[in-house]
Amino acid sequence: MTRVFDQHLHSWNSFDCKTPPVENVEQAIAVGLAGLTFTEHFDTHPSEWESCVYDDLKIERELSEVREQFGDRMFIGKGIEVCYQPERLDFVLEMLTAHSFDVVLLSVHWASGRAVHLQDLFKGMSCDEYLRFYLESVRECTANLVQMKRDGHQPFQILGHLDYAKRSAYRFFGFDGQLNEPELIDEILRNCLTADIIPEINTSTLRQGLSTSMPGMEIVQRYADLGGTMMSFGSDAHRAEDIGAGSDHALDLMRKAGLTHLACFEGGKLCATAL
Repeated sequence: MTRVFDQHLHSWNSFDCKTPPVENVEQAIAVGLAGLTFTEHFDTHPSEWESCVYDDLKIERELSEVREQFGDRMFIGKGIEVCYQPERLDFVLEMLTAHSFDVVLLSVHWASGRAVHLQDLFKGMSCDEYLRFYLESVRECTANLVQMKRDGHQPFQILGHLDYAKRSAYRFFGFDGQLNEPELIDEILRNCLTADIIPEINTSTLRQGLSTSMPGMEIVQRYADLGGTMMSFGSDAHRAEDIGAGSDHALDLMRKAGLTHLACFEGGKLCATAL
């Protein structure tokens, strides 16, 4: 039986969540997870920075408390979800160097300076144009990661929900299908493989009305075809009851695609578990 680790979730230490960490851990134990990693938001765009509540000392203190209570029953990790902002990357890297994390998850929530979830910023675009616009930003992000790797420094372990825009495309356009950008997807996946960053299967869309995770089967299969052997799983839970939700779906996609391991991280080091 696969030991399941949920490597993307939030507590009241993220601006958009009110769940105490202890409730997340209790739920993780109840649903039989082997581990969970808190990935609190770190959003540095000027329009978001004022509301970013990230407090590393408070997070460390609270995780120490839940580890003391439950650490003998499961792995409890400290991670962070960094919103990719190329103009603030030096600031982000300084922050990451100053603190310790089990995993650093990088997510693209903005596309060329536009917040992906704000429909007014994409007026006049069709659904296909909107999705392509987003994926071009993910390609730029992952190409930057390749260059960082070549320069000897790549602090990110997981790429979160690489087709994140389809969650908003569902809300904006009623979209719930496959992405029609095979060349862009291939570039993104090849960049991930070259940069040694693991794509995530994020199951939050399954709770929001979509029929597939982020990404769905076609991208997971393509990743395997290009030589990928593992992906990570993240519920992206903001409520305790969603911890671990969709893990069976994510593991099923991985196995069907021919992936062999579920990626998880401890102290920034890969510790994969067999599927």
